[in-house]
Amino acid sequence: MRTHGTLTQWNEDRGFGFIAPAQGHAELFVHISAFPRDGKRPQVGELVSFETEAGAEGKSRAVRVMRPGGQARSRAPRPPAYPRQRRHHSRWRDSLVAVLVVAAIGSYTYVREHRGAALPLTTAQVDPAAELPAEPDQSFHCDGRTMCSQMTSCAEATYFLQHCPSTKMDGNNDGEPCEQQWCN
Repeated sequence: MRTHGTLTQWNEDRGFGFIAPAQGHAELFVHISAFPRDGKRPQVGELVSFETEAGAEGKSRAVRVMRPGGQARSRAPRPPAYPRQRRHHSRWRDSLVAVLVVAAIGSYTYVREHRGAALPLTTAQVDPAAELPAEPDQSFHCDGRTMCSQMTSCAEATYFLQHCPSTKMDGNNDGEPCEQQWCN
């Protein structure tokens, strides 16, 4: 509820004073931020209208002060905490994205520059026959056999050991399959 009163004290250096309500109640504290921002400084003896609100210590204080013929200074509503946090997370996320982009560009550049170092020979210097593995015997193919008892020759057991997964034909791990049956 809006009340009328007179500014009885004002401390210009500290930006606060006291208003005596017209109804004769106790003086109320008023801060410079409660006055309209119209360029006029508060003056002792000035007639004002105001609203009251509980201050930090529970005491009443004058807020939204108006001068005769003026408009009330409405306090801009504070934005809720969520958008502020959202802006913070947005800045954090933007920073993270920027770091990841820089890291990706750096990785790409590093790999591109050092790929040549891993391959010292050019294609003109490489012997094509030396690069390719020996042609396996086309009559053999991985068909699920894994044991020496399923093989028919040393060549077949060697092929299976070198090319097929999960074979169980090299008991002593020397690279020689089926030593007791086929590859003596």
